[in-house]
Amino acid sequence: MNVAKSGYRVFSANSTPACTELSKKITEVEIKESVRGQTIFIIQTIPRDVNTAIMELLIMAYALKTSCAKNIIGVIPYFPYSKQCKMRKRGSIVCKLLASMLAKAGLTHIITMDLHQKEIQGFFTFPVDNLRASPFLVQYIQEEIPDYRNAIIVAKSPSAAKRAQSFAERLRLGLAVMHGEAQCSESDMADGRHSPPCVRNTFGHPGLELPLMMAKEKPPITVVGDVGGRIAIIVDDIIDDVEDFVATAEILKERGAYKIYVMATHGLLSADAPRLIEESAIDEVVVTNTVPHEVQKLQCPKIKTVDVSMILAEAIRRIHNGESMAYLFRNITVDD
Repeated sequence: MNVAKSGYRVFSANSTPACTELSKKITEVEIKESVRGQTIFIIQTIPRDVNTAIMELLIMAYALKTSCAKNIIGVIPYFPYSKQCKMRKRGSIVCKLLASMLAKAGLTHIITMDLHQKEIQGFFTFPVDNLRASPFLVQYIQEEIPDYRNAIIVAKSPSAAKRAQSFAERLRLGLAVMHGEAQCSESDMADGRHSPPCVRNTFGHPGLELPLMMAKEKPPITVVGDVGGRIAIIVDDIIDDVEDFVATAEILKERGAYKIYVMATHGLLSADAPRLIEESAIDEVVVTNTVPHEVQKLQCPKIKTVDVSMILAEAIRRIHNGESMAYLFRNITVDD
């Protein structure tokens, strides 16, 4: 726990000995000093054990709430379950559930970075500052990729085209989009509109004839844009299971790209991701430090890290001092 002279506290929800006592079976939080009337910032990164991290955050927030803290602000660089933000078949919108749980536990504000969908902010009943990592990634491209002027920005699926377009426009580079049967766009997944199933009992209202929706059939793989003799830079918000990125890199290599980079904000890099990256045609994977990935970096030297702690620290300072956050969003558009 860091104690500031100006009347606010910064806690870490990742089992800091000064303010938490953890046993092997249960998480117990005890606040060791008075926080009455204070503004509290809880910094919670999300390690591999996602559910334990969420419970630590909820329990600490509730302990602070019952200790009469004035404001409880969660600093969550990567918001977990953010991909589960749409109804699919008979599933649930887990991201909405988590937002409700955080509010019930006592959080009054959240600072996060690059939500999977901007609309997730509407799930919350309190303010959300969704910071962007794109300025740091653009700077990395300009400073660390030799001859980046000969590069082309690639979207690995049509759903990622807006993000890729934003990078291309800022860097004054061309844009390529992958489309076809090798891709599995999130927007093509079932979203509940066919629930109950399409198979119906034919004995109903004989006069009611609804139009039949044609089944989707993806065309053969196509690269929209010329990547021959270029550096291909694939951009996305999350890189978790890397099979799609590896397949995209192989296709780009076949189309003539001589160097391939993958850039993403959140490097979850689950399962065998380090090994698959090391054995693939990808030359470098660049992610920020919103998620701990030190072990993966030891397993794969192709993984590089961009530090974004500066913008998170500035956001904390501005919120505490009641300053405008507009400076942190200068030249940021909806598509970023």
